[in-house]
Amino acid sequence: MDMKNLYRVAVCFFIAAPVFFASCVKDLLDQQATTELDAKVFWQNEADATSGLMGMYANIKPLFNKDYFYDGMGEYVRTRSISSLSSGTFTAGLAYYTGNTNGHYNPHGYGSAFDNMYRFLFGGVNRANYVIDNVNQMLPRYPGSVENLEIIIAEARMMRALVYFRLISMWGDVPYLDETITDNAQVAEIARTPIEEVKNRILADLDYAIEKLPVAAVQPDRMSRPAALALRGKVNLFWGSWNKHGWPELDTFEPSSAKADEAFRAAAVDFKRVISEFGLALFRNGAPGETDALGKADKLPNYYYLFLPSANNANENLIGFTHGGIGSGLSEKMMRDFGNRDTENSEVNISPSYWIADRYQSTITGDFLPAMERLNPNNVPDARTRVNSALNPQSYANRDYRMKATILWEYEVMQGMTALQSTRFFPMVYQNQGGVVNIGGQQFTTIRYNSGTNSGLLFRKFVRNYPGQGREEGNYTWPVIRLADVYLMYAEASNEAFGPQADAVDLVNKIRARGNLPALKPEKYASSSSFFDAIEQERIIELIGEGHRFFDIRRWRKIEAFWGQPYGPGRTTTNSWGNSVTTYFQNASERVYQQCYILRIPESERDRNPKLTQNWPFL
Repeated sequence: MDMKNLYRVAVCFFIAAPVFFASCVKDLLDQQATTELDAKVFWQNEADATSGLMGMYANIKPLFNKDYFYDGMGEYVRTRSISSLSSGTFTAGLAYYTGNTNGHYNPHGYGSAFDNMYRFLFGGVNRANYVIDNVNQMLPRYPGSVENLEIIIAEARMMRALVYFRLISMWGDVPYLDETITDNAQVAEIARTPIEEVKNRILADLDYAIEKLPVAAVQPDRMSRPAALALRGKVNLFWGSWNKHGWPELDTFEPSSAKADEAFRAAAVDFKRVISEFGLALFRNGAPGETDALGKADKLPNYYYLFLPSANNANENLIGFTHGGIGSGLSEKMMRDFGNRDTENSEVNISPSYWIADRYQSTITGDFLPAMERLNPNNVPDARTRVNSALNPQSYANRDYRMKATILWEYEVMQGMTALQSTRFFPMVYQNQGGVVNIGGQQFTTIRYNSGTNSGLLFRKFVRNYPGQGREEGNYTWPVIRLADVYLMYAEASNEAFGPQADAVDLVNKIRARGNLPALKPEKYASSSSFFDAIEQERIIELIGEGHRFFDIRRWRKIEAFWGQPYGPGRTTTNSWGNSVTTYFQNASERVYQQCYILRIPESERDRNPKLTQNWPFL
């Protein structure tokens, strides 16, 4: 592979980057990243090794801490645009997500939009290799520091595994590099490595990490043994899915039912260890908490508070990347992306699609309710009072508590904030933004969202309800893998390997309990198929907006299940008024679907290297 162009970015940016990041890292991890000094000058003691590790973390974290954009490529979230790169806050991480088309996060047509991410992920690999190589050379020189140095190597190897897992999940076969690149000639003609070999190298890194890492992280944001076990389980779960369902767009891959079964069993073992060996618990022990009446938001369920910075130290986050907050130069933009104009003038770059509302189940029956009617009040006089109308707030009563914590619908309210001060509660009224409505005899100005929602729903999840931080000054720990995800992945892996298991059903019920839902009815786990449906339902609700759905529907081969088969009518989004908005996959060829299941290798890299083959849907 002629990685000259790729590694001009990867080497020049990511090896030189610590100078650029130095001012950011101190606030992020209380450690200063080093410049790349000669090994004879640097890499002389544990402090040097730790400082080098912190530089690696600072470089790799931005590759994962805006994964919520990926949800726009599923069914339940709309990604309108991506945060600007030109604001005062340091936003280099956004460059990784923008690709060639300024971030293309629609349900189809995204396969050629991630050339930047491909390059920068390889930069993350190179950064991890740089730490691994130099600390390995320190081991024989500092026998008294071997244990601590091996922890640093384990962390770097785990981060390399995390980056490579993302690479193979999106592109399949990718070049595998296990040493620092300092000369473009080293990688001038490196071919793609078969995915199974890369997967095995990922597992080898995680085996080492599990052996060497401490049970509890040395400091917040660093890696631990349960985190490594969770990641190894996830790698095996995906490997099982690819082998079970196939990956025809990756023409070098031959699925195997035997390998699928082996992988599912291995994943179940690792997830079980995470759940049972380390005393971990769901946030606030998974209790649902209290929820306010319809149209009020003084009391919100516990699930809402899981996604505020106050939950950063909760042990539900197994792998999480904390932003620096005010004055750090490395804050998060979730308020800006999920919030509205009345929450610090935010932009609603991310909003729910109208389909998600019907996914929230009844707290009374524990099952789905009839789909709500979308009615235009200009044509249907009783649209706001008719039973089961999407514009009638009562249609949303007695549903999963996570609904109140996650989205806003008609006449739901949110705390307003301007200039770092609380203002008042603003109600959501679709097609009447900034207008005045009467609620209980009081006049309220409605939420302004500009063109941010085309469904009639807004997000509450990730939007702070307290003042003092601007829309780009957040310090939230972005969850890459959290314990609730592990519960659901264990249920999936054990179900694939052994069928519905009692302990897996119990874990799914624990997730449902945080929504104040009753336990699953026996028919929901009477077979592997029915239990899978229950697990998928919880993954949709529990993990919405966290970037998982895009990867799930691809490994499960489920794009067609929702959007329809090639050359069909596709499916049209509508809003809560019943108006058609956007049709996806209409008359789409099979090639359009194939280009969603695997991404394009950047053509700029292939132009420079004849050995770098292209994924065939893009030939």
